[in-house]
Amino acid sequence: MALAAFDEMNGLPGGGTSPRSVREAYDSLKKWLDTTPPEQFNTRRSQAELLFRRIGITFAVYGANESTERLIPFDIIPRVITKPEWSFLERGLTQRVTAINAFLKDIYGAQECIKAGVIPADLVYRNPHYRMEMRAFRVPHDLYVHIAGIDIVRTGADDFFVLEDNARTPSGVSYMLENREVMLRLFPELFSRHHVAPVENYPDALLATLRSLAPSSATRDPTVALLTPGRYNSAFYEHSFLADKLGVDLVEASDLFTKDDVVYMRTTEGPRRVDVLYRRLDDDFIDPLVFRPDSVLGVPGLMNAYERGNVTLANAVGTGIADDKAVYSYMPEIVKFFTGEDPILHNVPTYRCREKESLTYVLDNLSELVVKEVNGSGGYGMLVGPHATKREIADFGKKLRHAPDGFIAQPTLALSTCPTFVASGVAPRHVDLRPFVLCGADEIRIVPGGLTRVALKEGSLVVNSSQGGGTKDTWVLDA
Repeated sequence: MALAAFDEMNGLPGGGTSPRSVREAYDSLKKWLDTTPPEQFNTRRSQAELLFRRIGITFAVYGANESTERLIPFDIIPRVITKPEWSFLERGLTQRVTAINAFLKDIYGAQECIKAGVIPADLVYRNPHYRMEMRAFRVPHDLYVHIAGIDIVRTGADDFFVLEDNARTPSGVSYMLENREVMLRLFPELFSRHHVAPVENYPDALLATLRSLAPSSATRDPTVALLTPGRYNSAFYEHSFLADKLGVDLVEASDLFTKDDVVYMRTTEGPRRVDVLYRRLDDDFIDPLVFRPDSVLGVPGLMNAYERGNVTLANAVGTGIADDKAVYSYMPEIVKFFTGEDPILHNVPTYRCREKESLTYVLDNLSELVVKEVNGSGGYGMLVGPHATKREIADFGKKLRHAPDGFIAQPTLALSTCPTFVASGVAPRHVDLRPFVLCGADEIRIVPGGLTRVALKEGSLVVNSSQGGGTKDTWVLDA
């Protein structure tokens, strides 16, 4: 049975259609939907798809039987967030990322949170993303996470929850920017009816953040470069897109070298020092002299230059532990410990399968829960109990009993819905939101909006693009 979800346009469970129930923020959009002929929606959707194909905005799906390059479906009906709602989210995001940075500094330093019993020591030390190489390592400006993507879900008019933290190499911002560009081209008349906060200044905000992180040894005009694994990476489009928008060089390992613990970039005018590397490369591959010796994607000697304070890596090495879903379950305590404040944004209630009592409950209620791998991502390695078959539930139960430490479980939330243009017309579909938080040495910057992901299949709660989800433009109203 489908969950009764809060509909963001109508404010009713299940997406009721009474015009008298339309929320004020959606009033103008609802009138536009009611007066626009369906054939115009079809035309505009085809035009949007053509624009995305011309731009080349695709993503790779590893292991798929079909073509490995896909176009992420784009929905032409925007999601609307009011200014007070955004102000609340902004405060909560700032608090959370501040706490994450303090947590990372602590577990690689004094480890006061472990000593105080805020988080179990084994959850830190045994985590595959905890890097012993970073112990007692002073990162520039004491900041570890410079670009964060925090996944937010909504279940009611005033009920927002953090679903996941993405502190390693969060992706998706290129889709946020391109979605807005396409909407501005196709629906200028709709923008004229709304005061929508801009997102186009994100590249400027990102560049200002990265430049602020330059080591003290850098010149007044620090050099920033974006390090990519190469064109075969699933997010390569975004890497090249961002480098172009930032006006910085897109580099691979072969473009860089180190000398006297300084990183240089090969150019036609000779070697040029690099002060900040926005790296879209996992820790394991970043330096073959320290991590995987077979890596051809990393730069030999990069970690030495990093340790000497001659280059800043954004994000820092070792931030992946903050992405761990078991660590996530302790974030309320982590926020309280490091900020002295109660969390503004709450977690989704979470059962830690590593705990005997929780494991027993989860095994007894698999058909009602969502179970995730603690190191999983992209919607893979998870069980959505209400939508699973008896066979899938039984098989997942065996995995849980065999390795309970690798899983957490959460209740099946009734994610909010937004009007979405599908084959049958306009219908409610479940959504989440990934705002992007930029944490520089000078300030925290958050562009109003983010990437709204939408589950295009009726009743589906899985919004990930790798699992058939799409995206929407996100409108934060300025007034």
